Amino acid sequence: VLHLVLRQLASLQQEKLDGVHFIANNEDPMDVQAVIEGPTQTPYEGGCYRLKICIGAEFPALPPRAVFMTRIFHPNVSPTGEVCVNTLKRDWDPQNWSIGHILQVIRCLLIVPFPESSLNEEAGRLFMESYEEYYRHAAMINKVHAVASSEGDAG
Repeated sequence: VLHLVLRQLASLQQEKLDGVHFIANNEDPMDVQAVIEGPTQTPYEGGCYRLKICIGAEFPALPPRAVFMTRIFHPNVSPTGEVCVNTLKRDWDPQNWSIGHILQVIRCLLIVPFPESSLNEEAGRLFMESYEEYYRHAAMINKVHAVASSEGDAG
């Protein structure tokens, strides 16, 4: 598994992913982290979200878990930051995967959430019942937790 991950990380450092910045950890290559930029025309615009990819022993037979380290209000992200596993499982192919693809799928979730498989019930309910209220709440959380201020970093 370590060999697979090292190979992926090497190619990830060469790739330029739209809105995704990989954070290398030379001391622990299994500590895979990235910063995802909030996509434009979403309540996450202007935010920077730190994300951790958790690679388990069953990898690559099963997809990794993903956890937002930066607080986010999103239907497919639990209040503790866990990304909906069904989202990662949906198109998982252990023969044809990449960490870059996983990061892009998660960034796309910020553009098009799947409220049918909500981990954050309040966000899912608001998304379905009152998109404007959902948008306002998500944008407020984004501004407080993910947009860097002049005093310090977001997070």
